Amino acid sequence: MLAPMASLTLDYPTLVLCLVFVLSCIFVFVRSVGKDGAVRGRAPPSPWALPIIGNLHQLGRGHHHRKLQALARRHGPIFLLRLGSVPTLVVSSPSLADAVLRTQDHIFCSRPQPHTARGTLYGCRDMAFATYGERWRQLRRIAVVHLLSAKRVDSFRSLRLEEAAGFVERIRAASAREEGSAVNVTELIISLTNTVVSRAAFGNRLGGLEPAMVRGMMKELTELLGAIAVGDVLPWLRWVDWATGLDARVKKTAAELDGMVERTLAEHEANRGNEDNREAGDLLDSLLSIFKDDDQGFTLDRIDVKALILDMFIGGTDTIYKAIEWTMAELVKNPREMEKVQAEVRRVAGAHGGVLEEELEKMSLLHASMKEALRLHPPIPLIPHESIEDTQLHGYHIPAKTQVMINAWAIGRDGEWWEDAEDFRPERFLDTAIDFSGKDPRYVPFGAGRRGCPGIAFGTRLAELTLANMMYHFDWELPKGKDLDSFEVVESSGFAPALKSPLILAVTPR
Repeated sequence: MLAPMASLTLDYPTLVLCLVFVLSCIFVFVRSVGKDGAVRGRAPPSPWALPIIGNLHQLGRGHHHRKLQALARRHGPIFLLRLGSVPTLVVSSPSLADAVLRTQDHIFCSRPQPHTARGTLYGCRDMAFATYGERWRQLRRIAVVHLLSAKRVDSFRSLRLEEAAGFVERIRAASAREEGSAVNVTELIISLTNTVVSRAAFGNRLGGLEPAMVRGMMKELTELLGAIAVGDVLPWLRWVDWATGLDARVKKTAAELDGMVERTLAEHEANRGNEDNREAGDLLDSLLSIFKDDDQGFTLDRIDVKALILDMFIGGTDTIYKAIEWTMAELVKNPREMEKVQAEVRRVAGAHGGVLEEELEKMSLLHASMKEALRLHPPIPLIPHESIEDTQLHGYHIPAKTQVMINAWAIGRDGEWWEDAEDFRPERFLDTAIDFSGKDPRYVPFGAGRRGCPGIAFGTRLAELTLANMMYHFDWELPKGKDLDSFEVVESSGFAPALKSPLILAVTPR
């Protein structure tokens, strides 16, 4: 009787291993059970993670959309990263993006609030980063109905035409130095969009601030929003953001932005009722009317007004200039496509000396070229969302407060959905119903659903008018000594990347 019993005796290391195995099983089971005792379901696949930092080492310092695309090729179109202590779901396929942005939009409708956004955008009281809820719904309603409606967009037509004409003259003056001289196109586009958006939003040129100063603030802000603060992923190391100077950069940028908005707001309040002293009918006027009159069923305070108008300015200037820049870069890289677009624009506009807004509707190749450029280079490559309750997605359990990144950049380059996905082929958008609204999940350059960009009409109208004038009045090519093979259409790092280097082109007036 003793011999069989002896055969069951375990040595100490084996006993320890068995105990660890049993405890691990219990831990996994407990983690998989909700508060009501129901089994929650399996988690999405995850790349191997390091202790404490999780998968942060796999993201590095920049081009996160490219690195996440590479991870998706290994782990599938849905996988979970652990960025320090923060679970982050990455979605890289049209069907799953549709589930997040449309089918389950009511669940994935909130936004993460990174430290840099909280510090620069009034504690995320703006519309872009605000937590989903009644306050956010009211802010969006104000933006859609009072600031960015079709009627409101049309009201700025004369402003767009005036500034587009000035833009053409600045290019002509820059090219007059010598035939085929090189021009910093990026600088000119940024100046145009800053001027148009600041006049539409504030009614002036930002209280006399130098354009270079405004551009510097916008550049710093986008870099900050694209940075990963240590305190966001490892709260117990929040002091590192102070030690590295991130907190100081955030405070400095916040003070500069608030000073710009506060100065302009004070001017509007001082001139309220005296329309002779400034340009009337701007977006800040509309917000002040709601703020002062309190007749919209929702009370705005001063911070709300500043946060919302800052959203309009930042979102407008940044998105529009990059849409123009990326389209021009791709057309220069593909001169045959540029010739087609130029021929169409010049045929439609005729010989009356410029492009009218009503003629844009007839320029299908121009529309298609911009759509194709934004397929390859969406303004925000990684669209951030956050779940507000537990749910199931693709058979996986997704807890509340899970951050979600829609990789719009990867979706736009998915070879299963796009033929010759890496090539610039505008004709793919001819005779299709695909637009910027996000209704087709293969194409979401401005997001979709509740959190989709409300300013699409405002932005695309100015971008298309600018591109059409560039095509109508000028011929474009690379400067002498540059060839197409060496011209790289590569993005910079950051939350909303632009071209890595400014777009310098040789221009010849028509």
